Amino acid sequence: MHVGMIGGIGPAATEFYYRNLIKAYKAANKKLELTIVHAEASDVINNIASKASGSQARLFLNMAQRLEKAGADVIVISSIAGHFCVSEFEALSPLPVINIIDALESEFTKKGLKKVGLLGHGVSMGSRLFGGISSTEIVVPLGDEFDSVSDEYIQMATTGKVCRRQRELFFLAGKNMCDKQGAELIVLAGTDLCLAFDGEECGFSVMDSALVHINAICNMEAKPSTNKATHATSA
Repeated sequence: MHVGMIGGIGPAATEFYYRNLIKAYKAANKKLELTIVHAEASDVINNIASKASGSQARLFLNMAQRLEKAGADVIVISSIAGHFCVSEFEALSPLPVINIIDALESEFTKKGLKKVGLLGHGVSMGSRLFGGISSTEIVVPLGDEFDSVSDEYIQMATTGKVCRRQRELFFLAGKNMCDKQGAELIVLAGTDLCLAFDGEECGFSVMDSALVHINAICNMEAKPSTNKATHATSA
């Protein structure tokens, strides 16, 4: 199965997907076929701000068509925030889309999670993963902490760098959701959060949405035969 990835949203997430897809496919004794096209993070950020999901879906359509010509069998968007237009994009895409929200729903169900907290872009947190989760209660940072997390996440994702202050903010927000709102674990619902969390002790349990998505991609057994979204599991 040839994976077509829409990357660049942001660069650290794209590199994380690439590196961990290689690792997952090697562990599964599978051959990775991958083509990546670059999406401008600024386009996604601006279209989120203006609620222009149709415009962003059409930009993704152009990229999907290029990936189809390159031989891709499926499309992957390496960004949770980029899924804000996924319904519109799935309707337009010439290829099936492996949807990160579906992969997370499957993982929550498999683990029997009752309540999780989210860290990431404001659109992902505020929409509770775009209303795509029915199995698990979702909580998000409260008050000013919500905006601070979103603003610093966007800054980190666009620069591809994290500073100590940003890391401490994310860790505190996660701890508060566990201690004050009863979250069983914190979902890294921003695929660039690897910058802040990889190799660090944060003091609470985390689930990296990017790794869940990567496992779902790797576990696809065959080339999908329709242009509908693929409901892959991360098992």
